[in-house]
Amino acid sequence: MTTDQLRVSMKEHHVVVRIERGQSEWWNRGRVWNGGPGAVHLKQPGDVHRDVAHDGTMTYQAVVLPESDIQRVYLEGKVLAHPHFKPGDERGLPFQRLLDAVAAGADRLTLEVAVVEAVQAFTVLRGATPDHTRPVRRAMAYLHERMGDAVTLDDLAAHAGLDKFHLCRAFRAQIGLPPHAYLTHLRIMWAKELLQRGLRASEVATRVGFYDQSQLNRHFRRIVGTTPARFGNARLRHGC
Repeated sequence: MTTDQLRVSMKEHHVVVRIERGQSEWWNRGRVWNGGPGAVHLKQPGDVHRDVAHDGTMTYQAVVLPESDIQRVYLEGKVLAHPHFKPGDERGLPFQRLLDAVAAGADRLTLEVAVVEAVQAFTVLRGATPDHTRPVRRAMAYLHERMGDAVTLDDLAAHAGLDKFHLCRAFRAQIGLPPHAYLTHLRIMWAKELLQRGLRASEVATRVGFYDQSQLNRHFRRIVGTTPARFGNARLRHGC
């Protein structure tokens, strides 16, 4: 992928990304990171990525890791590791090998081994310092569980165990979006999944928690860049 635009996005998959050209500065998980060619960063579902600045046109290589393999590791009691590795950092070598193998068009066995090693390196034993405080983690879990329902800030704060003023401040600082915007992104991710399964756009809106189709259309176009109907039709045309 090549771009010179500053973007804000929420990640939907576990992804390994390497900068191939340009210098970038971005916000993720409560802090600003920076990197140039050879830098690797890791993304997981729900991560908010906010570009701060680019020095020149950016070119990235990205590989989406198989969710089945990631979930198997999670069931063993493991969690996401460090999100960013500079060139030369030995901890990033498994990801560099995977990206190199994909770029080189390696054979199936080589790719499968590289994926397994990357998945293993993507995780660390439980007990690592969490990225978010307990109230914010509880709030995120609540939004995931109730994304199709009407959610009030009072209910969210009560579940998180923090007053709503401190929760809003902590959530934005640690996640990169306020709770309502995070919930909207979750709903759009769910809508995309339903459209990919073949549901009509007219069926999706209320199912994922929007008032009506016009509200879905407005947020979908803003976040995805097209309408739900066009997104669904494109998937059908390509047999996805």
